Amino acid sequence: MRKRKDLKLLLLQSFVFLFSVFTIVFFLNNIPQYFEILRLECVLDTCSSLAPAPPTTLEKLAAYHLTPETYSLWFVIIESTFAFLFYFAASIIFLKNKRGGMGFLAVIALVAYGTTFTSLIYMGSEGGVLEWAPEVIAGIGRISLFLFLLLFPNGRLVPRWTLFVFVPFCVIQILSLMMPGTKFDLLNWSNMARLIYYLLMIAVTIFSQIFRYRKVSGSVEQQQTKWVVYGVAISFIGSIILSGFFVYPIYAENPVSYIYLSASLYAVVAIIPLTLVLAILRHRLWDIDPLVNRTILYGALSLSIILLYSGLVMYLSSLFKTEGSFIISLISTAVVAVLFSPLKERLQRIVNRLMKGRHDDPYAVLKELGDHLSKPLAPEEVLQVVSEIVKDALRLPFVGISIKVNGEEKMAASSGAAVFDVHYFPIVHGGEELGILNVSSRSAEEVFTAEDLRLMDVMLRQAGPIVQTVKMTWGMQVLATDLQASRERLVFAREEERLQIRRNLHDDLAPKLLSLSFNVAAAEQYVKKNPDKTLELLGDLRNVIRTTVSEIRTMVHDLRPPTLDEFGLIGSIQARIDEMKKSSVPLMVSFSAPVQMPLLPAAVEVAAYRIITEALVNVVKHAKAAQCSVLISVISERDLEIEVIDDGIGLPNHIKPSCSGGLGLKSIRERTSELGGYCFIGKINTGGTRVKALLPFLQGEELT
Repeated sequence: MRKRKDLKLLLLQSFVFLFSVFTIVFFLNNIPQYFEILRLECVLDTCSSLAPAPPTTLEKLAAYHLTPETYSLWFVIIESTFAFLFYFAASIIFLKNKRGGMGFLAVIALVAYGTTFTSLIYMGSEGGVLEWAPEVIAGIGRISLFLFLLLFPNGRLVPRWTLFVFVPFCVIQILSLMMPGTKFDLLNWSNMARLIYYLLMIAVTIFSQIFRYRKVSGSVEQQQTKWVVYGVAISFIGSIILSGFFVYPIYAENPVSYIYLSASLYAVVAIIPLTLVLAILRHRLWDIDPLVNRTILYGALSLSIILLYSGLVMYLSSLFKTEGSFIISLISTAVVAVLFSPLKERLQRIVNRLMKGRHDDPYAVLKELGDHLSKPLAPEEVLQVVSEIVKDALRLPFVGISIKVNGEEKMAASSGAAVFDVHYFPIVHGGEELGILNVSSRSAEEVFTAEDLRLMDVMLRQAGPIVQTVKMTWGMQVLATDLQASRERLVFAREEERLQIRRNLHDDLAPKLLSLSFNVAAAEQYVKKNPDKTLELLGDLRNVIRTTVSEIRTMVHDLRPPTLDEFGLIGSIQARIDEMKKSSVPLMVSFSAPVQMPLLPAAVEVAAYRIITEALVNVVKHAKAAQCSVLISVISERDLEIEVIDDGIGLPNHIKPSCSGGLGLKSIRERTSELGGYCFIGKINTGGTRVKALLPFLQGEELT
């Protein structure tokens, strides 16, 4: 497989080499004949439409110290130099190219284009044995040039359907070369038909390059495309401008002007091989954007100066009814000189913004941002303004701002759509990362320039305080929502508690009190008739009263343990531990608490007592522990920390270290969260379980 590939490459190299050698030798062989035709037939008389200049006279030539021989020689030198520049570029690509087919296509296109662009080969070979060779070379050149442009730079047809346009184009070219004088010969086509034929292929080629640049090419391939497009665009525009001067009447009287125009025209077209060599070889592929920037700038500046100067001269000449006045030229020159610097700066800003945004005027960007911020805007609208300004200032396809609120990252604002790679820049203010600026590159694999990064840094610094304000606003909104939810939960809990008390009073206590009234009424009836029966009723009444009192105490205990009012939190917990010690439970419980406890709110006391008693019940029921420690401490005089540690078997594997689990653990979680605290339950490395809760409280004047 490798040998077959090497053989194909060798055959391709051989064809390119032989074609190039034949074409160059053919070109060199026609130089003397071309010189003689110009000298004898074209300088003084009309000879051919391909002649480089119209006929002139000996007197006009003598006025510029020229003869027919020297005049003809100048055109031969100019056209030969042009061709040799193309040959030189082709030889560099042929010797340095390591990419195979693309480089060889470029060699064929350069050799053929450089040979057939001038009149030399057509006029020199006219009437000879190889009169057909120029058209064949030109046909091969056109086919190779369009194929090169369709495949450049990665060697693949993109999109694939361009093949169905290129193949008919090649067939017509081949038929035209093989069947001259027939209806397939392009020279026999009408000008309009020939124009449509070539314009269709040109349009497909342009579309292919645009599609490839936007959808397929990477950053290096895009730079290659820019170099080729730059060379072709400059050559095309320059050729159109210079070709217009050839028919301008003023140059018909001056034969030297045609030498200058020809040299300028070929010099402009010679830009193509230079940019093609840079694009093909990719060695030190310089960034072309500054070059394009300067070309557009000085091209627009030159055009503006020419138009301004010409307009002033024409206006002043018509105003003062004079022509060719030195004073008018001097005044026009002075006006142009005065306007040159501001005009250049203005054009530079326009070109910069056209290509990559407003790098050169960050203060205008900041002023625009400030103008928007001075208006009453919602937080989301402020961030939307920032993203749109950054997108517009840097001419980016997408800009987004994401903010992390309560541990969750949220896209707060965005402008445009992410087409290519997205880059992330942290938004930092006060040493804290507040958010992330999401920026999409202008093209695939594009690296932001130093100017991009400088302007982006300025915008990030301005966005920091804005994002902080928005984040604080959102945080307050979240807190307000949580506060409202907490209030609703408190109201629901209060109403549930009231409902439970109502049920206890209505369903249990009220019937028993009503029964007591019936027993008292019955006893009154038997006091005199049957004293023994009265004593029996009073005994039952005493038992019912005792049971009712016990149930009332139980209800009160459920609302708030009485021991808290009698002994306080520490005494109540100690009493509970003492009760456990008196029972038959084989558990040693130690208790540690501050000697002096701060004044705690009733809700904190109840929650702490319930959490500790619930934890102790879990230890007795499930832990199979021998020892248990209860620790109470005050942290920062604002938080009450509770810990219950045992040396038992630990939590089951299906219960994660949190406050989820059975009803007891759920009760601990609910009591802790109601007060704005947190809890943690997990295994200890040495064995056992740790229950930890932190309850915030207010004290002193804060309780009032």
